[in-house]
Amino acid sequence: MRSGEVARRRTGLGVIAGILAAAAALGVGQLVAGLTGANGSPVVAVGQLQIDHTPEWLKNFAISEFGSNDKLALVIGILVVLAIFAAVIGALAARRLAYGMAGVAVFGLVGLIAAATRPTASAASVLPTLFATAAAAVALRLLINRVPVVETEPQAWPDSRDDDALGAAAGGLAAPSEPAAPGEVAEPRERDPLAPPDLPGGMGQLGYTGGVVRPSAEHGRDWLEGAPARSGRSGPSGAVEPKRRSFLAAGAATAGAAVVAGLAGRALAERSSVTTARAAIHFPKPAVPAPPLPAGVNLNIPGLTPFITSNANFYRVDTAIVLPQVDPSTWQLRIHGMVNREITITFDELLRRPLIEDYITLCCVSNPVGGPYISNAKWLGASLGSLLREAGIKAGADELLCTSVDGFTSGTPVQAILDGQDALLAVAMNGQPLPVAHGFPVRMVTPGLYGYVSACKWLTDINVTTFASSVAYWSEQGWSQQAPIKTESRIDVPGSSQISPGRTAVAGVAWAQHKGIEAVEVRVDQGPWNEARLAAVPDIDTWRQWVWEWDATSGNHIIEARATDKTGYTQTAVQEQPPPNGASGYPSASVSVG
Repeated sequence: MRSGEVARRRTGLGVIAGILAAAAALGVGQLVAGLTGANGSPVVAVGQLQIDHTPEWLKNFAISEFGSNDKLALVIGILVVLAIFAAVIGALAARRLAYGMAGVAVFGLVGLIAAATRPTASAASVLPTLFATAAAAVALRLLINRVPVVETEPQAWPDSRDDDALGAAAGGLAAPSEPAAPGEVAEPRERDPLAPPDLPGGMGQLGYTGGVVRPSAEHGRDWLEGAPARSGRSGPSGAVEPKRRSFLAAGAATAGAAVVAGLAGRALAERSSVTTARAAIHFPKPAVPAPPLPAGVNLNIPGLTPFITSNANFYRVDTAIVLPQVDPSTWQLRIHGMVNREITITFDELLRRPLIEDYITLCCVSNPVGGPYISNAKWLGASLGSLLREAGIKAGADELLCTSVDGFTSGTPVQAILDGQDALLAVAMNGQPLPVAHGFPVRMVTPGLYGYVSACKWLTDINVTTFASSVAYWSEQGWSQQAPIKTESRIDVPGSSQISPGRTAVAGVAWAQHKGIEAVEVRVDQGPWNEARLAAVPDIDTWRQWVWEWDATSGNHIIEARATDKTGYTQTAVQEQPPPNGASGYPSASVSVG
C-alpha cells in the first residue's frame, strides 16, 4: 500500500476517533448534568448561548419555519456542527495528537463560556462541560494511539536458500534494479518510504523496494514486530492487524460507554421530573368561576379552529431548550424593587388566595398574518394586581421585570396589571395543572398584550422597576416595551385550495383581546366587503369565530378578511412583519373553484 493511501486511511480512522470522542463527551456531560442537577449538557448550554446571540431575523425564520419544533431543529443543527468539528479534530489528531488536543480544548472553552454566562449559572453549571472535555481528551488519546501508523501489503519472505535475493550492503542501499555493466558502478534503488526501520546491531536501513532482504539469524525475528522469518509468511502488515483490532475494540467500547452514560444521565434527569408532583395537586374551588360558555360559541364548521385550544395543541414559543423542572414544594415568588413592602409567596400560599377562572386568548408577537401562534384556554390563578397592591407600588414605577427560573426576563407595563385587566398568576389550564411546557407551576397570563411581555413562564421573581433602568430579554432586541395586541383575523376555511362551485363556508377567528370583536368582513377578488356572522363569546378577552356563506363561482379567487373591534378600529391592510410590534395586513386565501 502506497504512503498516500496509508495517510488517507489513517486520517479516516482519525475522523472516526474524533466523532467517538465527541460522543463520549456528550454522554459524560449528560451523566454529570443528571448527577449534579445542572441545567442540561454542554449541548444545551451552547444552544442557549446561541439562542441569546442569534440575530433577530434568524430567530423569526426558525419560529416561522419550525414553530414549536424550533428548539429541536437548533439541537440537531448543533449536533451536526459538533460532529463536523469532531471529525476535523480527529483528522488533525491522526497527524499529530497535540493538534487534536488543542481542538478539544477549544470545544471545552466554548462550553464553559456558554455554561458560565447563563443568568442562573452556578458552580454546578460548568461541571458537565469540564467532565465532558476530559472524557473527550481521554477517548481521543486512547483511540489515536491505536490507529496503525504503517501498513504494507503482505509479502512472502524468501527462503534462506535464496542467497541471490540478498540486498546490497548495509548503509541504506538497496539491491540494484539491474546488474551493472563491466567497469560501471551499480546505482542503488531509491529507498521506499515504507521500508522497515533501522536494523539492530548497526545494520542500517536495508533497501526494501525491488530487492528482498533476508535477515540474519541474529536479527531476523526482531526487525519488525510480528514479521516471521520463514518463507511464505506475511511481512510488515502483520504488525498492523493487532493495532486495527485494538482500535476497533476501543472504538466499540467508547461508543458503548457514551450510550450508557447518556441514558443514565437522562434517567437521572427524569428522576427530578415534576410529573408526580404535578399529578398530586388538587386545586380549591375558584372564588370567581368562569361563566358558562354561551350557546353558539362554536360554529361547528369542519376545519374551523375550536373555541378552546387543548393543552396539547396550545402554541409554544419560548427560549428554553430543556424544560425547567420546578418542584412546587420549593417554588417561591419574590416581589421586590420599587415597593413599600417586599413579598415572598410559596405555592401553597398562592393556592390559599382567592382563585379566579377566566377565558383568555394568548398571542405571540412572532405570529405572522393568519399564523398559528395564537391559542385560547380557560385559566385558573390568583390576581397579580391584588398582590402588587399589597406590596404597594411606589410612584414612578412603570415596569414589572419578570424572571423565569431559567433566567429569561419579560418586561410588563405596571399599568396593564393595575387597570383591571385581570392579570393572573396562573396555576391551571383547561382544568389541569399547567403543563411543564406551559410554565408549571406558575406563569403570568395577562390579556391584551403579546406573550413576550405578558405571559412569563416558570415565574419566580418580579422586580418592580422602570423601563428606563431595566431592559428585558426581547426589548434588548428592539422589540416594543408596551406590546398591545393588534386587532387581527385569520381565515381557516376553506382549508383546501381546490373547492367545488356552489355554497361554501368561509370561516375563521378574529381577536382584539381586552377590546373585543365587533364585526368581521370578507371580500373576494377585492370586491365589496360582506359582513360575516359572529359566534358568541363569554367576554372580550378571547378570540371569536366567524363565518360567511359564499356562492363560489368557477375560476381562481383571492379571499380576504378584516376585523373591527369594539373601539371602532378596523384591521389595517398595511402589511408589517411581526417584530417589533406585531404583524398587520389582511389575511388571504387563494382558492381554485371548479
